[in-house]
Amino acid sequence: MVKKRLVVNFLVRNGLIVQSFDFKRYLPIGRPKFPIEHLSRWDVDEIVLLDMSASSQESTIGTELVEMVSKYCYVPLTVGGGIKNIKDAAKLIRAGADKISINNAALKNPSLISQLADNFGSQAVIVSIDSKKHEQEDMVYSYLHDRTLDFSPQVWAKKCEELGAGEIFLNSVDRDGSRKGYDTKLISDVSSSVKIPIIVCGGVGKFTHFSQGIKNGASAVAAANIFHHTEHSTILAKASLLRDKVDVRLDSEATYKYRDFDENGRLLMINSEQLEKIEFNKNKYRFL
Repeated sequence: MVKKRLVVNFLVRNGLIVQSFDFKRYLPIGRPKFPIEHLSRWDVDEIVLLDMSASSQESTIGTELVEMVSKYCYVPLTVGGGIKNIKDAAKLIRAGADKISINNAALKNPSLISQLADNFGSQAVIVSIDSKKHEQEDMVYSYLHDRTLDFSPQVWAKKCEELGAGEIFLNSVDRDGSRKGYDTKLISDVSSSVKIPIIVCGGVGKFTHFSQGIKNGASAVAAANIFHHTEHSTILAKASLLRDKVDVRLDSEATYKYRDFDENGRLLMINSEQLEKIEFNKNKYRFL
């Protein structure tokens, strides 16, 4: 069985990583080098780097940024932002990207999905789909034009699969920055409409939300805001997934496998009985 993946989503605006709220408000975090190097060493499976300002400025995510990030990224790297054609994608792959993500370009020109798949393979092509409710129905949302379109994310995901997309990156605009958890109905509806993997994002506020995404059909769970200010957060996220019997890869020495969490998914202090269980081996210890 293919293991489920934990993905960190970095949003970039004007060269800075930001936290996003409702796709309208953005809190600057800092430059990409340190957080990407830090989190790629702490047991995350993949990193997605999306330049939110590129399309609106009619530009493409910078190759210099991708080259810099790829030097410090030790896991598969997906990049997106303003990609319009094969030439744009080729530059980013040469700069160090393993996969490319397209969103508005695919909506404008669906045949681009097939062109990219033919040139780089379906495994390198991710179509990002933003979903927003309109009159209680999930509809595809265009970030560039700030409006919902007249078709559902299920229909669009199926079309993307037929055109050759290897994965779907599904984001709920309504849950963005809310900390309320994933839109599980949206995940279930879209994942049941396609056979390709679905990466889901939007709304994670505590580590238990990740398991909800997997249990409703996601192949990978992603988040952005929760990882920016939480120590060892990717390891804790995987520990929470393991506790909920989700099959994930765990490479780090610090597994926190037998630790307890509070209702918000935060790690509880270790007690004296647990301290006795810490394994010592050649002057190295491993957090259980």
